[in-house]
Formats: sequence, C-alpha cells, structure tokens
Amino acid sequence: MRSILIRVGIIGVVALGAFLLRPFLSGNAGDLKVGDCFDVPTSTAETIKDVQHHPCTDEHGAEVFFVGDYPGTKTDPYPTDDEMVTFLTNTCIPQYRAYTGVEVASQEVYDIGWFQPTQDGWKGGDQGVICYLYRLDETKFKGSLKSG
Repeated sequence: MRSILIRVGIIGVVALGAFLLRPFLSGNAGDLKVGDCFDVPTSTAETIKDVQHHPCTDEHGAEVFFVGDYPGTKTDPYPTDDEMVTFLTNTCIPQYRAYTGVEVASQEVYDIGWFQPTQDGWKGGDQGVICYLYRLDETKFKGSLKSG
C-alpha cells in the first residue's frame, strides 16, 4: 500500500511540475492555445514544430489569439495558397479585433502571423490553424494584448 502511495505521489509531483513549468518550456507549435505567449521561431524552415513558451508577463515575441480548423476533411484536397490566405485573412482579422478590441488595420506596431497545416499534416487529418500577433519590428514585448 505504501509503495502505491509513493508512486501516486511521484506522478502527482511530476504532473504538477509540468503544469507549472509549461510557460517556460519549449513545446509543439500545434499545442498552442489562445492566450499563450511564445517566441516566433527565427528559422526559415517551412515546417515549424517547436516554439519557446513564455509567461505573458515575461518578454515574448508573439501571442496566440485564435486557434481553429480550416473547413473540410482530410479527404478534401489541400487548399491552394490563395485559398488558405483568404481563409486566414477572413478569420484572423476579425478574431484579432475580438481579442484585442482594436482593428489590426489601425495598428502601426502589431501585425498578424499564423501557423497552418502542411500538406502531409493535412493528409493525416491536421487542419489546425493558429493566428498570433507580433510586433512589426519583431522586438519582444511584455504583457498580454487581450482586451478587458
């Protein structure tokens, strides 16, 4: 019985540690959630797998304001670049305003970026898109831009 309690205790400590340290750890870009702050990878690679998470109270390069799916199924053809950009523009711009309370077009400091599924990911069922905001001059900032 004591052995089981020790194991449960260890599992609990590890789980609590992972939960508390998540904002400081590198993690899968696909696991980002609305309100997460992170550094935009400086890699020129087309596929972004990991991002560095940060608490929004610390300096960071970006903040997630929308997470959703491109409409369709994995059996649908992968969207063309124009189709994806149209969807993301029509989705991210109003979501930016809903999140920040400000029109992105009126901004001189911040802009919108996004992650989208790859063709291989699409075939595997990944249709997730993530819209984030970042500073145009690409400098880091502190705090969240979420309104109210």
